[in-house]
Amino acid sequence: MTIRSIIRGTGAYLPEKILTNHDLEKMVETSDEWIQQRSGIKQRHIAAEGQSTGDMAIEAARMAIANSGIAPGDIDAVIVATTTPDQTFPAVAVKVQAALGLPPGIAFDVQAVCTGFVYAMSVANNFIVTGQAKRVLVIGAEKMSSILDWNDRTTCVLFGDGAGAVVLEADEGGAGDISDRGILSSHLYANGAQRDLLYTDGGASTTGAAGHIVMHGREVFKYAVQYMADVVNEALESNGITAQDVDWLVPHQANSRIIEGTAKKLNLPMDQVVLTVGEHGNTSAASIPLALHSAVADGRIQRGQLLLLEAMGGGLTWGAVLARF
Repeated sequence: MTIRSIIRGTGAYLPEKILTNHDLEKMVETSDEWIQQRSGIKQRHIAAEGQSTGDMAIEAARMAIANSGIAPGDIDAVIVATTTPDQTFPAVAVKVQAALGLPPGIAFDVQAVCTGFVYAMSVANNFIVTGQAKRVLVIGAEKMSSILDWNDRTTCVLFGDGAGAVVLEADEGGAGDISDRGILSSHLYANGAQRDLLYTDGGASTTGAAGHIVMHGREVFKYAVQYMADVVNEALESNGITAQDVDWLVPHQANSRIIEGTAKKLNLPMDQVVLTVGEHGNTSAASIPLALHSAVADGRIQRGQLLLLEAMGGGLTWGAVLARF
């Protein structure tokens, strides 16, 4: 008997306020052309005054639960991937748990920055395959606007706010091979020696404040394309398949050039890549579930198709999940 974690439902939430590149032209020395050429981003969503990461996570989770057809009372674990929690503690996950009326159970946050959702999916999958949980709500949620220096044109143009979620459920009906629905494998990495390439200049135990994002863009770009291609190839090889067997690449939405570079290394056409960065910018841990929900909601992603999720973020962290939807 092989237990798999199947994706029962997806959900997403983006704040109402939209900040376009033309809006940013009035705030910092930049241009729509400059931003689009370097990132592919046209606009980003910004949380309302007083709207927290937890508030957005709750909305995305509510939609994912509704789309899954699972009663809230049947969910026994909540994992939230975020680098912008509402408070130092408690976890955003317990706020979601309380707001949605979920029963007492596992609830905690995961911090792996932009790779956070991939890490959270892997952790949730481990709970399910070991029998510790049957249904896990996995959320990626970020209020990146709260840690941006709005005078730094190299970073403030790249990020946005939002949340995405999935409901995973244990399934025992698989054949134990690549034909199974659900998560087939996950591959996680970090290289702490590169932590100074992308970080915030603050923290609870150092400055007492969250700080702002500091990024060495050229170095991050170089490693992003290589690391993501490497981990994707590892996922393919470990399952005995090639890129041509993948129906959809669902990458972290940081930069269209990084995504295109990764697809090129895999010889994967861009019409098999879910690309949403232009509409909401880099939403860190929220970007993969936002992209996933977008392609599920508009009908591109169909049941039975093979999905490859991959990301890289601060740490540096990177990883991939191969799953049959």
